[in-house]
Amino acid sequence: MSWVFEEFRDARKAELILSRIRSLSDRLGPVRFMNVCGTHEHTIVHYGLRSLLPEGVELVAGPGCPVCVTPSRDIDYAVELASEGICVLTYGDMLAVPGSRSSLLDARAEGADVRVVYSLLDAVKMARSEPGKEFVFFAIGFETTAPTTAITVLKGLPDNLSILVAHRLIPPVMEFLLGLGDIHIDGFIAPGHVATVIGARAFQLFPEAYGMPVVVAGFEPLDILLAVLMLMRQLEEGRPRVENEYSRSVKWEGNLRAQELMDRVFEIVPGAWRGLGTIPSSALALRKAFSEHDAREKYGLEVGKSIDVHPGCSCHLIMMGRAKPTDCRLYGRACTPRRPMGPCMVSREGTCRIWFSHGIGICDARA
Repeated sequence: MSWVFEEFRDARKAELILSRIRSLSDRLGPVRFMNVCGTHEHTIVHYGLRSLLPEGVELVAGPGCPVCVTPSRDIDYAVELASEGICVLTYGDMLAVPGSRSSLLDARAEGADVRVVYSLLDAVKMARSEPGKEFVFFAIGFETTAPTTAITVLKGLPDNLSILVAHRLIPPVMEFLLGLGDIHIDGFIAPGHVATVIGARAFQLFPEAYGMPVVVAGFEPLDILLAVLMLMRQLEEGRPRVENEYSRSVKWEGNLRAQELMDRVFEIVPGAWRGLGTIPSSALALRKAFSEHDAREKYGLEVGKSIDVHPGCSCHLIMMGRAKPTDCRLYGRACTPRRPMGPCMVSREGTCRIWFSHGIGICDARA
């Protein structure tokens, strides 16, 4: 597959695309596109794509990091479970994400049994190897990871394993952002990973209801540049639609088998997004048929009032496209990957962590 990387990192092809983008920019004027994917943001920053684009073409990061959007209340619940002697299993990125008062990493430092796993399958193996202990798997992620949770649930879980479901859905949060009014977006670069599951057709709402161009894009530099060019052509033509730049992996209808599995295991419910509030039809919850493995139903713990946004943190504004990491007064000063004040500095898909790891604004922050 090395040919894929070579083809989509070709400097001569990039310059050809950029020349067309510049020509369109001269005719269209300023445009602002939102990428709703942490991997897209990493590609944009790592390859310096913003510096290559014309001044009038702006790429802004949206809420594309699943760790970042997980609300404090869910983290607080996981911490409370751990403090009650239940073993909490989660992905590595979730450990250091601050909840209202502490993180799972803090809980582990205080003696709680918190372990890192790579999948729900790992959790199943652990639970079966220790039948006398209670386990909870903290299931986070967008539509990309939800099918793996679903298929494992359908195969059957050990009695001592429950799931704290925190899966979120991307199209509803995109629609939410359009409804805010004070955020200007001219088009969306839709996440390729999510689209492999739900298909490009899942974004049809945006051109039909909002006149908003959408391009599903892959994750190489030329994927992003092509997506920008395709969005600009849609604007010039005045014909908004969903286009699939990532056709080598994404089908129009998506992965129908994965969608079926998700529908059998989950129901769609309103969901809290960290710092954004509750968004209708944006979360997944286990259906009643699987309620015996629902950690919230099984343990019924109370966590009190949760705090999503700590004083001075701008993560919620960054995820909405209202601010950049360098606009936050904590960025690179009080907030670093070793001492994160907000979730965007923790995950490798978080915008602040991506910018920090590439040194953007660090000299200014430390001055």
